[in-house]
Amino acid sequence: MKKVLVFGAFDGLHPGHLDFFRQAKKFGDFLIVSVGTDKNVERIKGRKPLFSQKERLNLVASCRMVDKAVLGAEEDFYLHIKQIAPDVIGLGYDQWAGEDEVKKELESIGLSKTKVVRLKPYKNKRAKSTMVKRESVDY
Repeated sequence: MKKVLVFGAFDGLHPGHLDFFRQAKKFGDFLIVSVGTDKNVERIKGRKPLFSQKERLNLVASCRMVDKAVLGAEEDFYLHIKQIAPDVIGLGYDQWAGEDEVKKELESIGLSKTKVVRLKPYKNKRAKSTMVKRESVDY
């Protein structure tokens, strides 16, 4: 079975997230989604998430495309990845990590065969959650 791993905050699922899962699932048989902790979402995005990590984890787990949802690591992201040992890691178009950087780190933890792919945006940023939230405030 080929495992695919993706990461994100998933603070309110929208069509862009579902497309992200669909794209990732094409690279394997078993999709694992790592949901960012409240602490890391706030650190990375500069604001608290609208939904708690437990709520976001449960929402992601309820998606039929997702085979397993896990809570992300607080600090050692690569140890988290090593424990899962994915065959493929799917990076979102807007995630800060570069493919080469991730590949290098994977090699250092013994996962040199893990493929790293950059997934495409859904409708060219149309459904990015920050945009959706901004638009909803305008109404």
